[in-house]
Amino acid sequence: MSKSCIILGSNSDIGQAIAHKFALNGYAIILASRNIDEYQKRLQQDISIRYNVPVSLVEFDGTNFSEHEQFWHSLPVMPNVVVSVFGYLGDQEKAVADFNEAYKIISSNYIGHVSLINKYVQQVKGIQTSAIIGISSVAGERGRQSNYIYGSSKAAFTCYLSGLRNDLTKHNIHVMTVIPGFVKTKMLGDMKTPDFLTASPEDVANRIYNAFVNKKDVIYIYPIWRYIMLVIKLIPEFIFKKMSL
Repeated sequence: MSKSCIILGSNSDIGQAIAHKFALNGYAIILASRNIDEYQKRLQQDISIRYNVPVSLVEFDGTNFSEHEQFWHSLPVMPNVVVSVFGYLGDQEKAVADFNEAYKIISSNYIGHVSLINKYVQQVKGIQTSAIIGISSVAGERGRQSNYIYGSSKAAFTCYLSGLRNDLTKHNIHVMTVIPGFVKTKMLGDMKTPDFLTASPEDVANRIYNAFVNKKDVIYIYPIWRYIMLVIKLIPEFIFKKMSL
């Protein structure tokens, strides 16, 4: 069976790095992006020439739920591996004041993933061995005042992937949850973060691919984040609610 991988959110820095990594290992690549611009076309050409693999470029909208089933039918090939990496950080203060912003955050980071992945599962269950890789966030480990709208959507996505993994194991579909910490991407912008806690997109892609090959269920890109978040989750609520995080 030929190997193929779709990147849902190929315009993101992490998505592009993952595309390169899977192509390096012989996977045909489908780049799926909300906007197909000249940069995405150059990325398609670069990956195809560099790794000598087929690369398709398709347009998708993670929040246009009514078109998700047709999206899968429109692809040149049904992929073996789905990497769901699209998202939207949004503005916490605006989201509290304006539900349209809150809905955009929730739709982009949770509902859209659920819709697309559920439709994919219906296409491949019982037909082929597949893998689903969902990119969640440490922000979903415990709600904090600075980003609890975004964080709650990521918490929901983490929970969804856990249940999906439990459900699909018997169907030979591997579901992997990826929990990055700080990653030097456009989304992070000019935010100053500790170097030892901040990964590059290429490092993220390498660790994801290695974990995928080894059939890992849940990975923190840097293992230290597992312990950092454990400490944060263990802080008693009567203390935690008074902290500025």
